Amino acid sequence: MKRYVYINDSDTSPDLYRDNRISNRKYTIINFVPKNLYEQFSRFMNKYFLLIACLQLWSLITPVNPASTWGPLIFIFAVSATKEAWDDYNRYISDKQANEKNVWVVKKGIKTRIQAQDIRVGDIVWLRENDEVPCDLVLLGTSESQGVCFLETAALDGETDLKTRVIPPPCAGLTPDLLHKIKGVIECPCPDKDIRRFDANLRLFPPFIDNDLCPLTIKNTLLQSCYLRNTEWACGVAVYTGNETKLGMTRGLPEPKLTAVDAMIDKLTGAIFLFQLVVVVILGVAGNVWKSSEARKKWYVQYPKEGPWYDFIVIPLRFELLCSIMIPISIKVSLDLVKSLYAKFIDWDLHMYDEKSDTPAHAAKRCCINGVCYGNESGDALKDSDLARAIANKVPEVVKFLTVMAICNTVVPIKSASGSISYKSQSQDEDALVNAASCLHMVLTSKTGNFLDMNFNGLVLRYEILDTLEFTSDRKCMSVVVRDCQNGRIMLLSKGADEAIFPCISSVEGC
Repeated sequence: MKRYVYINDSDTSPDLYRDNRISNRKYTIINFVPKNLYEQFSRFMNKYFLLIACLQLWSLITPVNPASTWGPLIFIFAVSATKEAWDDYNRYISDKQANEKNVWVVKKGIKTRIQAQDIRVGDIVWLRENDEVPCDLVLLGTSESQGVCFLETAALDGETDLKTRVIPPPCAGLTPDLLHKIKGVIECPCPDKDIRRFDANLRLFPPFIDNDLCPLTIKNTLLQSCYLRNTEWACGVAVYTGNETKLGMTRGLPEPKLTAVDAMIDKLTGAIFLFQLVVVVILGVAGNVWKSSEARKKWYVQYPKEGPWYDFIVIPLRFELLCSIMIPISIKVSLDLVKSLYAKFIDWDLHMYDEKSDTPAHAAKRCCINGVCYGNESGDALKDSDLARAIANKVPEVVKFLTVMAICNTVVPIKSASGSISYKSQSQDEDALVNAASCLHMVLTSKTGNFLDMNFNGLVLRYEILDTLEFTSDRKCMSVVVRDCQNGRIMLLSKGADEAIFPCISSVEGC
């Protein structure tokens, strides 16, 4: 099926499509209790403790007060439910802020300021530099004479490099006044979650063009939650809104949180429960045989000659309760409390807060180069005398390490009139690494086209960037292929998560 979007014409566009209100909430007031209980009891450990608690309600088989199990169980479920409710409330607040953000739109040729949730399909949305894209747009105009704009898509795909977006050829040369009056229709597919594909057609109505069809691709779109960068302004027509955007289709409902430790405990609980069943069956059979053959002969046991029909399961269930200490409910209480306390300790740790940038964490100040660790004694590798001595002596491994820090990134150096250098980056990690390399005398001074220059202890180094392998959530690393202009050597430099880099490390000496 196709969707027809009439540009800047709410009368022609039938009100068939939803507004731009987004909702990432997991629960409602009505379904919170049943849905949360279902999610909690999807874990085997919780099912096990519920089984034990229910068995303890049968006074014939329980040796303890049921409150000893029901009390901790209800407390744990209440704490977990409270945490889920708090997370869902924070999602609601985040949605509310996004929905009530003010944006500029053009409706029937009039530019007006409305809330983001009131954007409708077919409205023309105007963005300023560093604005967040409120819905999926087809680009119609930009402040650049080449008809391009630059987009940061890190929130969408995790890639920090800026992406280039271009206006369709029929919109080339249109002034802002003409863009206010533009009319046309876009034939596009129904909403889907493919963030790398958009196959559509654009037809502008006279007097803008003579009804020619123009194909559109993903290069002509601005997707929700991206940011406009290095472009004064851009405008586009809304084609997908609300939870029908590509990001909304990709996001889905929040999944229940299950850590690796929780998954391991669940598996161990299942294994212990199977062992319990074997023990209970063996002891239960032996107990029933002894009861039938010997117990009724003992006057002090006082077993009745004829018991109820369920008499044969009483002894096995008693053994099950006696064996329940193999999986104490205290383990769940301890795990939940410890995780909560650890989270609080991280929040309270002043060493994980950067007051200068008002961010709750910053890059670690220790490093390990060729098996030698720096920064352990002083707590800051930038002040480590051993590292400073290695840099002064131009130890090859240390120089390579600093080169990767300074080159393997998307940072753009900007030189002021006074000669000082500042860096424009798309992430705090890259900014921290390049600034750290600069403090260690490996200064990225300029990037011109495919060439970049660095200053290392007064020596100018030049490299040619042959290719950039961008960071993706699958690769979990970024790589650049560069040519050393000093000796012509071609190198692959990479940085990324330890789980992606460690398997690639060679133990061969000299590699």
